Amino acid sequence: MNNLHLSVQFFFQVGVILLTCRLVGAIARRFGQPQVVAEMIAGVLLGPSLLGLFWPGFQAWLFPWDPAQKIRDTQSYLYPASQMGLALYMFVVGMEFRADIVRKRLRSSLAVSMAGMVAPFVLGAALGWLFFRYTHLFPPRTKLSEATIFMGASMCVTAFPMLARIIHFKNLSGTTMGTVALGSGAINDAAAWCLLAIVLASFDNHWSQALVNIGGGAAYVAFTLLVVRPLLARWKGLIVKTGTLTESGLVIALALMIFGAWFTEYIGLHAVFGAFVMGAAMPRGVVTRDLIGRIQPLTVAVLLPLFFTYSGLNTKIGLLNTGFLWLMCGAVLVAAFLGKGVACWLAARATGISNREAMGIGILMNARGLMELIIINIGLQRGIISGGLFAVLVIMAVVSTLIASPFFERSVLSGAYQPAAEPEIEEAAVSG
Repeated sequence: MNNLHLSVQFFFQVGVILLTCRLVGAIARRFGQPQVVAEMIAGVLLGPSLLGLFWPGFQAWLFPWDPAQKIRDTQSYLYPASQMGLALYMFVVGMEFRADIVRKRLRSSLAVSMAGMVAPFVLGAALGWLFFRYTHLFPPRTKLSEATIFMGASMCVTAFPMLARIIHFKNLSGTTMGTVALGSGAINDAAAWCLLAIVLASFDNHWSQALVNIGGGAAYVAFTLLVVRPLLARWKGLIVKTGTLTESGLVIALALMIFGAWFTEYIGLHAVFGAFVMGAAMPRGVVTRDLIGRIQPLTVAVLLPLFFTYSGLNTKIGLLNTGFLWLMCGAVLVAAFLGKGVACWLAARATGISNREAMGIGILMNARGLMELIIINIGLQRGIISGGLFAVLVIMAVVSTLIASPFFERSVLSGAYQPAAEPEIEEAAVSG
């Protein structure tokens, strides 16, 4: 396919993707689902699981396949475009992250995070052992230790970006529920990335790479928060004029985000990690307000749906073609719900949080969404998991995220319940 044909194909694809996401979103809103859930579903619908099943000719024309390279012709540009969307989105999430509210409820956040890691990891590792021994869901090259750790990490992860959006949308910022869920989700995802780094190092038989991943990530966080953040705060007057972020300030912020994403991708972590940390380092107030206002609309409306579609193109639900495989899929769902939701609810209750708020925390932590898709896409690309297991984990990610919002509405926000805000946090929010 020549460059002109590729560009023509790309623009048409983006148009189809955006319209499909909005159409599914309009239907999803009737069932109380946020747009991000609709985009996850739309991505699967545009892939071989639905469009390719009923209209294979159109699907093959829309997303052509190169049999020589065994990749889609559009992968060369759809993938990097989707990664840029992810990085920008996590940059925005980082700017909205409030470290002060995490410190306020650090004990509860740590307890919930620990429960949300240990229980699902144990259940996921057990399923990884089962799949490795009795199915072909892992390729022959994958070792037993890699299979168990990868499945454990997949179960541990929380949909941190979606978590932030739900908390903001439900006006839970600064509440006990929102504070603990955000803090726990951040810690969970950091641990899941470390586990993934270990799996990738083992898979490549290059253990020193795991040290580079984890050590380099820690060094990046320290440099960004201890060096870059103070410098940005000192130079704030140079990039803000008449109460507005300048064009130069916008370019500098985006360049820092891109270099941060490049570095964490380069050392073997994911670009989203670098983008999130750089977002957390941005000066609060006018800078973050204007950055979010300029970046978020295009990112959420155009770039992020590309990632969900890219994931959907790799999802082949038809590979689950036996009753046993569907039984295993059910086992993954049960383990996901019990390991994450119930464990986080019990941990929250043990630290003195009310039953209703603890239930809300468990439901929110159980959504896996975007971060789950990132991890399993890495696993598929590196050959750690098969297409069949990828489909199982996509189903788990979609279903666990799908039920989060309605369960939360009916179980937590029903009736006259009003979540109590943390007075000191709200005061900090006003002053910041």
